[in-house]
Amino acid sequence: MSARSKRKAQDDGSGEGHSAKAQAVSTGEEFASDAKDSAGVKWNLKIASWNVAGLRAWTKKDGYKYMAKEDPDILCLQETKCGKSKLPVEADVKGYHPYWLSGIKEGYCGMGLYSKKKPLNVTYGLGDKEQDEEGRLITAEFDGFYLVTSYVPNSGRGLVTLPKRMKWDTLLKEHLCQLEEKKPVIYTGDFNVAHQEIDLKNPKTNTKNAGFTKEEREGFTDLLASGKEGFVDTFRHLNPDKEGAYTFWTYMANARAKNVGWRLDYFLVSKSLLPRVCDSVIRPDILGSDHCPIVLLLNSEGI
Repeated sequence: MSARSKRKAQDDGSGEGHSAKAQAVSTGEEFASDAKDSAGVKWNLKIASWNVAGLRAWTKKDGYKYMAKEDPDILCLQETKCGKSKLPVEADVKGYHPYWLSGIKEGYCGMGLYSKKKPLNVTYGLGDKEQDEEGRLITAEFDGFYLVTSYVPNSGRGLVTLPKRMKWDTLLKEHLCQLEEKKPVIYTGDFNVAHQEIDLKNPKTNTKNAGFTKEEREGFTDLLASGKEGFVDTFRHLNPDKEGAYTFWTYMANARAKNVGWRLDYFLVSKSLLPRVCDSVIRPDILGSDHCPIVLLLNSEGI
């Protein structure tokens, strides 16, 4: 979510506090998991995703210490706001193949992807000049699946860019469906929409704000129903009734401490991959951005 639209969203209210629990990664936060898939097989692939709200600022807030602790096989970053020539020295991480995408406007949007295993192929964008000039989407092909990560356009204050957002939704759906004709798809990133009322603290006061309009929510529903058999929101599939599970909190009004937030970041998978999903996790106690990391654990054996 962009800064302007975040400020516009109605974030008054109260919730269970996170500040007392929040801790720096350097204190020894552990991410061990014995999660298993539907056949009882333990995960062997970890994919993490995080809107870092500026890579250089995130680096100064121990972002790469989190990466070392989490130790993902693949890490997707959104809103890096940084061209290749201005990457911090810390961005050179041993053991990972890095891929970077920036737009024509300096300090705006931008994506990153780290992978321990070199992808078969990496492509950038949706093939649309208007959308692609901002640097919002990376597609990486692996042996058994495609991984797509994106920073979805925000509809803006007063919904001035909602038509652009709706065009994005159409192009994205086409892209994912084309990929799925070849291999299953994992799609992650900051989608800039809270899909259901359970996905934000104050749904009733946000129906006309970016991120919770009828059009954006219906676009998400339409995406889930597309493709061969549809895509699955992994976190909500595993936690259908879990409230207070958010990935974004505005910096205003002490929203994060009150847990007045939005779930804007997701892992979707092709339905054929669902039996391989071991867990889908939100890490609300990890600081460094106005978003928090999300993690998908999979059994990739034989995919």
